[in-house]
Amino acid sequence: MDNNTEEHKRLAANYADEKDWLLWGPYLSDRQWGTVREDYSAEGNAWQYLDHDQARSRTYRWGEDGLAGITDRYCNICFGVSLWNGKDPLLKERLFGLSGPEGNHGEDVKELYYHLENTPTHSYMKHLYKYPQNEFPYVALRDENAKRSKDDLEFEISDAGMFKDHAYFDVITEYAKADNNDLLIKISIANRNSEAAKIHVLPILWSRNLWDFKEMPYKPVLKKELSGETEYLSIDHPYVGKYFLYFDKADRLLFTENETNNERIFNTPNDHHFKKDLFHNAVIENDFSIATERGEGTKFSPHYEREIQGGETYSIKLRLTENKLEDPLNTDFETIFNQRIEECDDFYNAITKCNSKETQHIERQALSGLLWSKRYYNYDVETWLNGDPKEPDPPQERKYGRNREWKTLRNHDIMLMPDSWEYPWYAAWDSAFHCVTMALVDSEFAKNQLLLFTKEWYMAPNGQIPAYEWSFSDVNPPVQAWAAMRIYTIEKEKTGKTDINFLKRIFNKLALNFTWWVNREDRTQNNVFEGGFLGMDNIGVFDRSHGIPGDAHLEQVDGTSWMALYCLNMLEISIEIALIDIAYEEMATKYFGHFVFIAEALNTISEEYIGVWDEEQGFFYDKLVYDDGGFQPIKVRSIVGLLSLTAILTVKKETLNALPQFKYSVEWFKKYRMRTLKYPVIQDFEEGKDLLLSLVPKERAQILMSTLFREKEFLSDYGIRSLSKAHENPYTINIHGVTYSINYEPAESSTGMFGGNSNWRGPIWMPMNYLFIHSLKQYHAYYGESLTFDYPSESGNTKNLLDISVDLSKRLLKIFEKDAQGERPVHRLHSDQYKDEYFENLILFYEYFHGDNGRGVGASHQTGWTALVANLIDEINDIKD
Repeated sequence: MDNNTEEHKRLAANYADEKDWLLWGPYLSDRQWGTVREDYSAEGNAWQYLDHDQARSRTYRWGEDGLAGITDRYCNICFGVSLWNGKDPLLKERLFGLSGPEGNHGEDVKELYYHLENTPTHSYMKHLYKYPQNEFPYVALRDENAKRSKDDLEFEISDAGMFKDHAYFDVITEYAKADNNDLLIKISIANRNSEAAKIHVLPILWSRNLWDFKEMPYKPVLKKELSGETEYLSIDHPYVGKYFLYFDKADRLLFTENETNNERIFNTPNDHHFKKDLFHNAVIENDFSIATERGEGTKFSPHYEREIQGGETYSIKLRLTENKLEDPLNTDFETIFNQRIEECDDFYNAITKCNSKETQHIERQALSGLLWSKRYYNYDVETWLNGDPKEPDPPQERKYGRNREWKTLRNHDIMLMPDSWEYPWYAAWDSAFHCVTMALVDSEFAKNQLLLFTKEWYMAPNGQIPAYEWSFSDVNPPVQAWAAMRIYTIEKEKTGKTDINFLKRIFNKLALNFTWWVNREDRTQNNVFEGGFLGMDNIGVFDRSHGIPGDAHLEQVDGTSWMALYCLNMLEISIEIALIDIAYEEMATKYFGHFVFIAEALNTISEEYIGVWDEEQGFFYDKLVYDDGGFQPIKVRSIVGLLSLTAILTVKKETLNALPQFKYSVEWFKKYRMRTLKYPVIQDFEEGKDLLLSLVPKERAQILMSTLFREKEFLSDYGIRSLSKAHENPYTINIHGVTYSINYEPAESSTGMFGGNSNWRGPIWMPMNYLFIHSLKQYHAYYGESLTFDYPSESGNTKNLLDISVDLSKRLLKIFEKDAQGERPVHRLHSDQYKDEYFENLILFYEYFHGDNGRGVGASHQTGWTALVANLIDEINDIKD
C-alpha cells in the first residue's frame, strides 16, 4: 500500500504538529434543535423545547447547524448553504425531519442528501443535496406520518413525488483546502429538469453566539470591505483571529445578528431588528430593506437570485482564508480544486485492496460518509444544569432530572456521530465501532477518539463511560477494549507501527471501567452480569433497563458475554504490552482468571439453574431472578444467546513461552479447577500448543454455530438476523399474571420502546455481524479444517469457518451492490428512482437492514457503524491475497 500520497503527507504533518490540517472540517451539525443539550425545560422535553420551527429564530447555546456546512474545530465560525425555490414557506437553512413524537417510527430526516467525497484532512469534500423545485411538502410529511401507525411504512420525501419528472436541483457543495487556513468553496446548482427554474442561493457565514451567554473578550465582527470594485468580508473573532471571505459578485449582501427573535419566540419586544431569522423574512417576503441596511453583523450572506435553464448548471465560488488576496477566485482556484480532487483519488486508490470498481465505489462512499460524520459536540452538564451568567436561572426541577449525576462531564470536541441528523450526539459503543473503520484511513484520529472516552471530562470518577446524552447513565456494551485491539492491529498491518503507548494509555483507564462493571452490574457476585438494554433497544420481551417486572433482576446472557469478551480483550492487550513491558504480565493473569470464572458461571448447570444454558434447546437464555430466590428463564432466541461466540482468543505458544509466569498460571488454573470439579473452561491445551480461550466449549459452540447458520432462524441472504425467524410464531411468557410477547419483525419496530426508531427484533445490524465474522475467523485460525459445518445448516454443503466468514461478508456487501436488474437491495423501496441516471450511483448507509430482503431501515446516514462494510471489503481482499 502506498502511504506516500499527498493526503498521507498532510496527515503526517498534522500529527507531527507541523501544520494543523484539521482546524477546519465538516464539523457543523446537521441538527442542533431537538437535542438534550439545548433543552432547558423543567420537564426535560427536548423535542418540544426547541423544535424545527423555532430553530430559524432562536439562538443555540451549545452549537450550530446548517446544510452541507463546515466550522472550525470549536464551532466559532460557521459556513453553510441556504436555498429558496420561490415556492417554499421556509428558507432552506437546515435539513427538515420529524421529531421523535411526530414520526410513526420515531425521529426521521425527510430529505435526500449524500456524502460523496471526503479525505481524512478534509482537503477535499463533496456533498450533494437534492432540492425540489416545487413547494417542499412540510405539511404532507407531518400529516401523513401522523396518520400512519407503527405497523405502516414511513412516508418519505420520495413518496411525495418531489423528484418526479426531474423537477429538482442537485446542489453540490465542494470544499478544497489550498492550505490549512485557506478554504476554497464551490456551490454548483444543476437543474435536472428540462425547463428553466428559479432559485435563490445564500451561502451563509456566521459566528456562533456565545456573547449572550457568557463574557467574551469582544463580540465577533463580520464586516463588508471594498477593494476597488470588489466586495469581500472581513472576519474578526476573538477565538479564531482574522479571516476574509471572498465570493463571486452577488445581487446583494445581507447582514444580521445571530441573536434570538424574542418577539417571535417569547412574545417580548426585540432590542433591534437584526435577528437570526432576518434572512428568512427578507427572502420569503422579498423585502431586503433591513437586511441590506448596514454592512456588518455576526451573520452574513451574499445573495444570488438566478434562473437556471433546463439541464444547465450554475456555480458560485467563495474562499475563506486568513490571507488577504488580490485575485482569490481566479488565479489558482480551479487549479487547486482539480489538484485536490486528483489527490483524493490517489488516496483512495492507495488504500483500497479491491479491483472491482463497484466495490471500490461502495467502500469509498462508506469511508467518505464516516469522515463527514465528524461533528463538533459541546455539552458541559454542570453549566447546563446551573445556567449561564448572562441568562436567567433554569428551572430548579432540572437539577433532579436527566444527567444530574454527570456534573464532571465537559465535552468540547470533534466526535464521530452515529448519524449526524438522527443521532447528532455520540453513543459510547457506536463510537468504538466508528473508530475501527476510521483506522482504515486515519488511525491517529481513531486512537485519540477512543481515548477521549477515558478522559476525566468524559469518564465518571467511578469509572463509568457515558452512554449518550439522552441518558449518560444507561449502559452500552463495553467494546472499547475490543476496538482498541482492532485499531492497533489495523494500524500495525497497514503501517508496521506498533503503538504500545496507545495500548498502555487505554488499558490503564479501561481497568477503572472494568472494575465499575464488576461492582455495578454483578449484584449477586456470581459472575453472571446484568446491564440493562445494552444498546439493543427492544430485543427483550420487556424494557431491560426500566421495565423489569416485579421484585426481580435480570441475569443477562449478553451482559455476561460482553464481560467475557471484555476480559479477553483486556487480557490480549496486557499480553501485547507484556511482551515489551513485563510489568503487565501480572495483569494478564488477573484478566485470565476473571475470564475463567465468568465462563464457568455462564456454562454451569445445576438444580438451581445457576447458569443460563438450556441443554435441551441448545441455547443461552436470559434468566429473571426474584428476590425470594426463584427464577424464570426468558426463552427468546435472539443474538443475545449467540453473543457468547464472540468471546474467543487464541494465545500463540510463542507468546506463552515468552511469558513464563502467565503460562504457569494457565497450567495451575487448569489443574486446580479440574480438581475441584469446576466446569472445564480450559480445554485442548497441551504443552507446546497454542491456547484457545473460548467462553463456550467446542461442543456448545458447534451447536450455536449450527443455529447461527440456519436459514429458518438467523441466516438471511443479507447477513445474520438479530432475532430468530422462528419467532414468526410469537414467544409469550406470563410473569406475575402479565403476558409479555415478542415476534419476528424484519424491518421497522411495531413497539414504542426506546422511541421506536430502532428495531432489534429481526433486522440485520452491521456491527453485530462484524463481531460474529471476526470470531469465526478466530475459531478457524485455531481449528482449521478440523471444524467444518453444513452451510447453510442442513444443506449438505460443507464449509470451513473461514469460507463461511467470507460468505457472510459477501451477503452483507450484497445489500449495497447492484444486482442483475441494476438495483441495490438497500434502496428496494424506491428502486425505480435509483435506476435514474442522477441517482444510480448514490448509496445510503442505513442504521439496519430488513431481515429478509436487505432494504435499508432506520436512520439513513449511519456511517456510523454501517461504515464497517468498508472493513469487510478490506478483509475479504486480505483473505483473497
